[in-house]
Amino acid sequence: MVWNVLRGGNSVHQGPEKALQVIRDAKPDVVLLQESYDIEGDRPKLGAWLAGELGWRHFQGESAHLCVLTPYDIDATFFHHEWHGVGAKLKDPLGRSFVAWSIWLDWRSFVGYELRDHPEMTDAELIEAETKRSDRSSQAEALLGHLKTEGHLNESLPVLLGGDFNCPSHLDWTTDTQRVFERRRALDLPVSQLVVDAGFEDTFRKIYPNPVQHPGITWSPMYRGSLAAEEGTPQSFERIDRLYVHKVNDSLDSKLVPVSAHVLPVVWESDQVPAEERVFPSDHGAVVIDFKWISTDPMSK
Repeated sequence: MVWNVLRGGNSVHQGPEKALQVIRDAKPDVVLLQESYDIEGDRPKLGAWLAGELGWRHFQGESAHLCVLTPYDIDATFFHHEWHGVGAKLKDPLGRSFVAWSIWLDWRSFVGYELRDHPEMTDAELIEAETKRSDRSSQAEALLGHLKTEGHLNESLPVLLGGDFNCPSHLDWTTDTQRVFERRRALDLPVSQLVVDAGFEDTFRKIYPNPVQHPGITWSPMYRGSLAAEEGTPQSFERIDRLYVHKVNDSLDSKLVPVSAHVLPVVWESDQVPAEERVFPSDHGAVVIDFKWISTDPMSK
């Protein structure tokens, strides 16, 4: 599960308890959390509190809000940046190991809002929302550079990279989706392209390659208008929360292959319900991907 839990659950009545129920119902083996902030009152950060309630392990380290939450053993931990990346090496009950990173990128100049507010923008000007008016591209480059330095781009274990990218994917901004979504273009968005170029595969798009039939929207089930005070300001619905798996290299004995995918909540609550009273306690949908271990040994049955 990849999930940005709105402000540690503090913005919703009993938000931490509701987040706990979402996780219990989904039964994930790994949760890559964003916005794991201090819970108001005398409780710890959300990830630590969830781990205590579930009897799980977690790693947040020096990060302001990123957390890896799991019932699996944590054999090693990794730190890139307090806002942009933490990771852990996990081992399941059968002794199979993999690396999982929880990440977050700059929220400024969201490309969907840029196009909504300035429909006359050229493609080149729109791309600058990623490369100049926000730090998303540079942060993605730095993150991927760190993973390369750690050896995770030539890892002998499967590597997962998931979180809130705060931008859509080039796999979703296509000619077909431009015909369907009012605020999209066929555009080679750079952040997702950087991740793919580094050898990662978009797990949701592996399962559902057609972005018209399966948009996978994660922003936003809570806010149907904008975050601005103006009523009726159009939202820009996008798949900004994603999980990638690094493609197998020759040294791996087995790989993690995505076999199913869905986004929570499956049914959005009525927008007449105040945000603070929602059952699903976040403005971001949660991405849930199921994997299967596949042997890469040609001699294996």
